[in-house]
Amino acid sequence: MFNADGTPAEMCGNGIRCVGKFLYDHGIRRSEQLTVESARRIVSMKLNVSGGVVEQVCVDMGEPALLPSELPTTLRSSKGPDEPLMDVPLTVDGREFRVCCTALGNPHCVIFVDEPTDELVLGYGPKLERDPHFPKRINVEFVKVINEHEVLQRTWERGSGETLACGSGACGVCVAGALTGRTAIEVRCSGLVLHTE
Repeated sequence: MFNADGTPAEMCGNGIRCVGKFLYDHGIRRSEQLTVESARRIVSMKLNVSGGVVEQVCVDMGEPALLPSELPTTLRSSKGPDEPLMDVPLTVDGREFRVCCTALGNPHCVIFVDEPTDELVLGYGPKLERDPHFPKRINVEFVKVINEHEVLQRTWERGSGETLACGSGACGVCVAGALTGRTAIEVRCSGLVLHTE
């Protein structure tokens, strides 16, 4: 998977789902359970098939990386250097954000906001992506919590700009919401139902 700017992505949750559908629908691999090796990990998928066509693909994204060294980032929690980064302050261009950082194949910076506006996504998204605290850049999700089971997410994806959907980002939002108590462990995000165990 390559981003719009030509840089490789470590993982693409939506891309893996497309691969699963392609393999099954084109008769390359007619199995409702698939395993695919991406650039950094082995990913398992369950395919929901109806009438010989894949209607839905569920991807096991694995355990999230939560430690600063795993992302990587130079940000640190006030609770200690090896603590997850949940609601950590980060000032960018004079504005302070409370960020939650996680990685599920790709690193994500999740920011809960009242409204994911163009000013935030298009204005601060690229600045956060390239902030010096993230030496390999980062994807940024601006998230409005609608209720404990539903959120509205807009994503600024490193190397691609704003994207209409981000599977690993949606999973990162689910993890950050559950760990900070903003959401339940099952969340509808960008039209997907996600579950954190």
